[in-house]
Amino acid sequence: VQYVCRSVSQSGQLPLVHLSWVLMIIQDHALTVSLFCFLPFSFFSLSLSRARCRSLMQTPGGPAPASLKVPSHTPYLLIGGGTASFAAARSIRARDPGAKVLIVTDEPDPPYMRPPLSKELWFSNDPSVTETLRFKQWNGKERSIYFQPPSFYINAEELDGAENGGVAVLTGKKVVHMDVRGNKIKLDDDTEISYDKCLIATGGVPRNLQVIERAGEEVMKKTTLFRKIEDFKSLDKVSRNIKSITIIGGGFLGSELACALGRRSTEYDLEVVQMFPEKGNMGKVLPEYLSNWTTEKVKSEGVKVISEALVKSVVCKDDKLEIKLKDGRLVKTDHIVAAVGLEPNVDLAKSAGLEVDSDFGGFRVNAELQARSNIWVAGDAACFYDIRLGRRRVEHHDHAVVSGRLAGENMTGANKPYWHQSMFWSDLGPDVGYEAIGIVDSSLPTVGVFAKATAKDTPKAATEKSGTGIRSESETEDTAISPVASLTPAPNVGQHKDEYGKGVIFYLRDKVVVGIILWNVFNRMPIARKIIKDGEEHADLNEVAKLFNIHDD
Repeated sequence: VQYVCRSVSQSGQLPLVHLSWVLMIIQDHALTVSLFCFLPFSFFSLSLSRARCRSLMQTPGGPAPASLKVPSHTPYLLIGGGTASFAAARSIRARDPGAKVLIVTDEPDPPYMRPPLSKELWFSNDPSVTETLRFKQWNGKERSIYFQPPSFYINAEELDGAENGGVAVLTGKKVVHMDVRGNKIKLDDDTEISYDKCLIATGGVPRNLQVIERAGEEVMKKTTLFRKIEDFKSLDKVSRNIKSITIIGGGFLGSELACALGRRSTEYDLEVVQMFPEKGNMGKVLPEYLSNWTTEKVKSEGVKVISEALVKSVVCKDDKLEIKLKDGRLVKTDHIVAAVGLEPNVDLAKSAGLEVDSDFGGFRVNAELQARSNIWVAGDAACFYDIRLGRRRVEHHDHAVVSGRLAGENMTGANKPYWHQSMFWSDLGPDVGYEAIGIVDSSLPTVGVFAKATAKDTPKAATEKSGTGIRSESETEDTAISPVASLTPAPNVGQHKDEYGKGVIFYLRDKVVVGIILWNVFNRMPIARKIIKDGEEHADLNEVAKLFNIHDD
């Protein structure tokens, strides 16, 4: 009784505050559960089929039944439970409606979206958001971070006999060995599963600083490597109970978390520090002038920013962490968040005999995302050949959607090359955000065209207009720089707070646009995609920028 109640409660569909007693009546074809709850007092009565009851016992965060039988064979095996695997599963089922798909993940949860973990969830007014994992999108609609509710999936032990096929998720299981010739894998409990077609979508693991790893257990206990649901829950709790926190890293994740935590600084009397080796936030992506502007924006969110900071050592002293920088500066803090990049998970490369790219990391695949016969790779772990931009590896949500969908199509016989340029985005709160496509690298020459922003030029306004809640393609005085130089100077604009209110930044290689950032310009990604696809030289990028209507009110 306790097991079923715990599972039902964890499903997120019954917000039980206090359970006083449970009455279970088991009949031939149904299980009726009557729950009397107090605080407030309410009555729930559910009629669940036996299969549905078993499904509830495998809800997000809930353990799988001890008697669960893992299928010995599956036509489609997807290793990894992230966005790429979910996109592949839907793609496979769309082309093969009777397909039987098994997703194996070492996480305790079925597939979910990672972007809200560093974005929308932090801006929720719901005090129980760490339990519900529901957030209000910028368009005002609420949804869960899980792609689908538990009822979408069938039980793994029923997959083999499912007349119409389906998608099953085996949670809390890690694939430790892959026999490519024998078309089978081994789990960490020595269970073997054979397959016809296999997708590797193992994602990545957060990198850490070596100085932190060498610092000892006390320092590691006060350090968060942010990636999963449990990391969000842990950091949320920590940030409410300490006086200072330091984010190391100035990229997408570090800057998003800095802004999110900065907004808590006043309410919780929390000192938020962000440090990184670059001169400004997202310095590896944005041209220097825009990186500096972004840093000022982060500071305005209540964050103390320390740039050009190289960590020399970290020690725990008097229950405080002391971060010593190479230039002699010392920062004392209660907790560290290390947001210094992602390492592609290629643990299966050795046993599978798959090639790992020496330059970009990840499993090396062709333009069809195929690594070997009957094996495809998608998402963060795939180093693929882009027929327009060359070999690449991309670590963003929309790429996981696009590559997962393509891999699923090719697993069902499509044989399509990767040609659709995925986009990625980052928001510094609800008022400043950007979308990007292609190769965006601050070491490339850039041309920027900007205009004054209006109230509608924000991530929040963009999603309110479009009706979308999470940006994914799967789902006015201007200034410019001319000519293009190897190191692009800042546009000649006045020093006003809205000088880079909205605009377009073009990244060039051999005078051809290979990347575009739309700064507070939304719903224009198809235009950017076409420019990159055409691969033409442009005499005047000011004229090209007009295609994005950045001067419209």
